Amino acid sequence: MRTLVVVDAANVVGSVPDGWWHDRRGAAERLRDRLVPYAEEGIAGHPGPVEVVLVVEGAARGVESIPGVRVESAPAGGDDRIVEVAAEAADRPCVVVTADRELRRRVEESGAECVGPRTVRP
Repeated sequence: MRTLVVVDAANVVGSVPDGWWHDRRGAAERLRDRLVPYAEEGIAGHPGPVEVVLVVEGAARGVESIPGVRVESAPAGGDDRIVEVAAEAADRPCVVVTADRELRRRVEESGAECVGPRTVRP
C-alpha cells in the first residue's frame, strides 16, 4: 500500500525567507516541481513510490497538478483540507509535511506521521 505524503504548501514555502511573498503562486509551483522526485524515491523512511499531495491556499489556489504531484486547492484554510486528506487515508500510511504545531496535533489524531519542512526543502 503506497504511503500518502501531504505537503502543507504555505508552511513549507514560508519556512525559507527567499522572497516567496512577492509571488505566492510561483513559489507554490516551484515547490510542486521540487516534490516530483519524492513520488518515486519516497520520503522520511517511506520508500517510493509514494502518492504526493500538495495542499495550496490563498493566492496559490489554482496551481495545477503535474505527473507525480496532485495539487489540492483548499476552498478556505489549507489546514482544514490537510486534515481531511489525512483522515481519508486512515487505511494506509500517511506523512504530513508541516511545522505547524496545531496542524500536527490534528493530523496525528487521525494516525498520520509528521515531518518538518526541511524534509522536502533541505
